Formats: sequence, structure tokens, C-alpha cells
Amino acid sequence: MNDFRHKIGLGSVQFGISYGISNTHGKTSPKEVEKILDIASSKSINVIDTASSYGTAEQILGNLHKGRFDIISKFMPTQTNGSISFQLEKSLYNLKVDYLYGYMAHRPALLEGRDWEELQLLKKEGRIKKIGFSFNNPKEFEKLKNSGFIPNVVQVPFNYFDTRFKDLLIELKAEGCEVHTRSTFLQGLFFMNPENLVAYFNKFKSHINFLQSTYGNNLQTALLEFVLRQDFIDKVIIGVENVKQLEKNINSSLKIEPLNDSPYFPENILMPVNWPKN
Repeated sequence: MNDFRHKIGLGSVQFGISYGISNTHGKTSPKEVEKILDIASSKSINVIDTASSYGTAEQILGNLHKGRFDIISKFMPTQTNGSISFQLEKSLYNLKVDYLYGYMAHRPALLEGRDWEELQLLKKEGRIKKIGFSFNNPKEFEKLKNSGFIPNVVQVPFNYFDTRFKDLLIELKAEGCEVHTRSTFLQGLFFMNPENLVAYFNKFKSHINFLQSTYGNNLQTALLEFVLRQDFIDKVIIGVENVKQLEKNINSSLKIEPLNDSPYFPENILMPVNWPKN
């Protein structure tokens, strides 16, 4: 794990809202966030991912990051949320920074030509360093590519169950795009008791049971290493609810049998947006 630690980035959605299918504690307290950021900084984690839609996450980070991280945030569609410049200024104010390392379209399929032009101008002005897209499925990229919207950085879900983006990421990486991934633990689904999952997750249950029985307390390490060792991935964004989770992710040096071939699942059950709410 230590060989890959430099590739870890810190997600912040739990800092602003109660998030994750396995989250039973609600959003992380500001006091705990401060401890998390201090440890992350001391361990050379240098990227934080956030978004305007993550509740109060930007404001909390603004009070606590102390200029120690490259910050990436995301904007919502301009049709209903105001111009990109308007949204950016709000995020910069909340985060108490003069520029963002990356600014990503949270709904890239709705990006328009005027939005792309505005992003290019903001990059030229030094308000953002890299223009990015946060994808949910690979098909979203084709429309953008055909429109000439080529990103400097992308973020996609990628984990042992979900490798839909692998070929696209290899292509983008070869073209000089920075590749970030999220959902390493699939919102904590890997760690839940399969017997407590509703019927919607039936296709997952036997695989989760196998992983848990094979790796036990080392499952988190195995899942994280599976993503970290992909050479086409630059940063793996992990969300943590507390210091204990962060320390387990970054301090493990266990020698374990690596996860290899991933099982196949249909796209619809891999996307949390489609999961039953109760």
C-alpha cells in the first residue's frame, strides 16, 4: 500500500451531507474534519475533491484546509444554476481560495458550447488550472468528444465491481488527461452484511460474501489496492467519515493476495443513483 499512497486523494462529500449506503453516523463533524485534514496533509495527500452540491462541504473546507491542498470542485448545469463564472465565484468564496486546481462539470452531458468557451476563458485568466468532467457512464464522453470538449482531468467511478471506464481511461491517459476515480468502496456496499441487503442487490450478494470471507478485516486494503495499482489512474479519491478510516487506508502495509479479474454486472445496478432509497 505504501508504494501507492501518493495516488490517494481525499473526498469531502461526507463533510457536508450524510452520504453512503453504509453510513450510519451522518455527516462528519467539523472537529473530525480538521483532524482528517491534518493527518492527510502530514501523509502527503495533496488533492481534495469537493462540489457545490455537497451541502456545506465547501464552507467547512474553506475554514480548515489552510492552503495545504490542490482543490477540485464541481459546478451544476448552467440552465438552472447560473453561469459557470457565477458558480465559480461562489465556490472560491466558500473555499477561501483565489483559484481551483480543477473545476468539473457535475452533469457533463448538459454542457453547452457557451459553457465550454467560458471554462476556457476562466482557465486563461488563471481562475482554474484544469477543466474537468465527472462522469457516471462512458457514453457521456462520446457526445462531448464529438463537440470538441476535451477535458484536462476526469473523474469516474472505478472499483472491483465497476470497471466500465477502463478502456476510455486508458485512451484519455494516453492523450495527456489526468485521471481520477471515485467509489472505490461503492458507498460501503462491499462491507455490508449481504443478508441485510434488499432483493435489488441479489446479483452482488454472493460476490460480497466471497470477498468478506476471503479477506476479512483486510478487505478494505484489497479493494483500495485494486484501484491504486492501475497504472492509468493518477488519483484515487476516497471518502472517509472519521480519522480511523483514513488511517486504515493510508497506513496499511499488509502483504495480501491481490484482487484480479473483476466480475461483470449490468450498468444499471452499478450506479447508486438507481439504487432503492429505502
